Amino acid sequence: MAANNQLLSEPEILQRIFDHIDNKTTDLGDSVWKQPVESYWSNERFEAEIALLRRLPIVFCLSAMLPDKGSYIARKAAGTPLLVVRGDDGRVRAFINACRHRGMQVASNEGCARSFVCPYHAWNYGLDGQLKYIPGESGFPGIAREGNGLVEVSALEKGGLVYVNQSEPIDPATIEDIPDFFTDQQIYFDQSEYVDDANWKLLAETTMEGYHIKSLHKKSFYPYGLDNTTIVENFGSHSRVIFPFKRIEKLRDLAPEDQHLNGMVTSVYQLFPNVAISVLSKHSTVTIFEPASPTRTKMLIFRITNTEPEGSSTDVEEAKHDASFVKDAGFDEDREVACAIQGTVNTIANEHLTFGHFEKAIVHFHQTLSKHLP
Repeated sequence: MAANNQLLSEPEILQRIFDHIDNKTTDLGDSVWKQPVESYWSNERFEAEIALLRRLPIVFCLSAMLPDKGSYIARKAAGTPLLVVRGDDGRVRAFINACRHRGMQVASNEGCARSFVCPYHAWNYGLDGQLKYIPGESGFPGIAREGNGLVEVSALEKGGLVYVNQSEPIDPATIEDIPDFFTDQQIYFDQSEYVDDANWKLLAETTMEGYHIKSLHKKSFYPYGLDNTTIVENFGSHSRVIFPFKRIEKLRDLAPEDQHLNGMVTSVYQLFPNVAISVLSKHSTVTIFEPASPTRTKMLIFRITNTEPEGSSTDVEEAKHDASFVKDAGFDEDREVACAIQGTVNTIANEHLTFGHFEKAIVHFHQTLSKHLP
């Protein structure tokens, strides 16, 4: 992974972790944030957040999920049906997934194609989105193929990820502070979808703090991890939260050149606003929190192998085993908590949810979200 100069180096991270362990401390924020509970169920707030997701560059998929010319993925992003495809020129493009005839979606799910044929009336579009063929073209006088291709939205590849902006061209400068996460050596091997009855922010918040590890994950993650011992860094609109494993103690007696964090920590990058990238022991995940309604969220999780210190990919079977462990180590517990909280936010119990100094990344998330919304 290419470094971000705003973030701590591995030796700096390790020293800070050891300092926290020795002093029974953790990284702290400097403010408390009170988030009104209406933001977790209000339709007005939901619409404003959807509008925000449509005007920012948002991760859509891994580059490795589009390996060949004609590889495509069709799904909704911020409520909009999108079609993202790698063209004959190798470039990734994104389109509104709507035929220019009657609006039918021209592709579904994912696959590889030479062109896209609308299943309703067979209008045909190239990988570049251009309208190639209209059956019975004489029945559409004045309708030229030129200028009636699929409506394109901005797409950009960087660091093994495909970003999409539905409203305006992506300025590379707006994502230059995001690390380059993945290389061509890493292997995409799996994906999952989960639909939960919880606001997307409640689910995203579970990834941003370690204050809950001992209490919530007592039998799952806590036997391997440290409770409320995290490194939290804000960079731009984003954050990185590092969760050490107890086995990091093995590094204390090693020479500095042999002290590697691979397998000793989980690093979670919260890419504002709705994406979390987790770098785990043998694999990494890209989680996209897609808001479906104020109280319902679809989580898309893409899994890819890590790189070993010498640069080669982790064995896929080892990565799959690691992924199975992660699911058993608290993932479902986090989801259940988010759904349970959703059941209380429209009661009179609380006017707001409170995030304190142990929840620095969540405070930064809500402060940034507040600045972006009207």
